[in-house]
Amino acid sequence: MTRRTELHNKSLATLRSLVQTMITLATASLGFVSALAWNDAIKATFKKFLPEGESLSALYIYAAAATILAICVVGTLSWLAAKIGGDALIKREVDG
Repeated sequence: MTRRTELHNKSLATLRSLVQTMITLATASLGFVSALAWNDAIKATFKKFLPEGESLSALYIYAAAATILAICVVGTLSWLAAKIGGDALIKREVDG
């Protein structure tokens, strides 16, 4: 290979790496914004149904509900990824 071709290939690899990193960062930041929006929505729902919304028991109920919701969503997405042939980053023990 010529020197020019090697430099072109290295530049292309660097550009691909940069774009992949930008996609990862954008995905993570948008996921964080989405999580904050869901957090506000769920909190408002709990305040509506539990009038003493800031009590310790209400906070624990909220935390438990948010955890259960997160487990269900991640489990469903992992199952879906396995069904369509993708690799889930988090594997369930029952899947092996």
